[in-house]
Amino acid sequence: MKFFNAILIIILSMLILSACGKSNFRSESKETISAVKEALNEKAKKTNKKSGDINFYLPFGYEIEDESPNNIILKNGSKQYILFNNPQENKMSNVVYKSTVAQNKDLDINEQFKKSGQFGYLIIKKLDDDMNEMTIGIGGTKITTLIKTSSMKNEAAVMTQMVKSVLNDKK
Repeated sequence: MKFFNAILIIILSMLILSACGKSNFRSESKETISAVKEALNEKAKKTNKKSGDINFYLPFGYEIEDESPNNIILKNGSKQYILFNNPQENKMSNVVYKSTVAQNKDLDINEQFKKSGQFGYLIIKKLDDDMNEMTIGIGGTKITTLIKTSSMKNEAAVMTQMVKSVLNDKK
């Protein structure tokens, strides 16, 4: 009888924990959406890095790992980010957004934000239990990373600050 009770408790615990994991993504997603909205409404950070014709804000701890005309690979510890910029598109353009959505099927989060002369978006695709591909963009600029569910909100705020700060030398 004790053996049966122990097995029952273990099974119930596993069910409860797996249910919490699913709601964790939902609640983190809601907080991430709020963090992006808030960052989009803030004043753009002052640029402190230049790569080719792109000026942008790079937070402390981040570094440029590689660069090409439209892509900058950023690194913060073991995390990598791809900052993509199409200088032909302005901050109200939805061209990069549309092409990103077209390349990704079964998106878990697909939010658009139109405000203050900018078209912003947040796209999250759940990859497995705790990993996600997250893209945040404004007009012709976007940043993408692989991120744990528990880190989405904090990373989203910083990623939005970087994207919002991008300025092009040429048009």
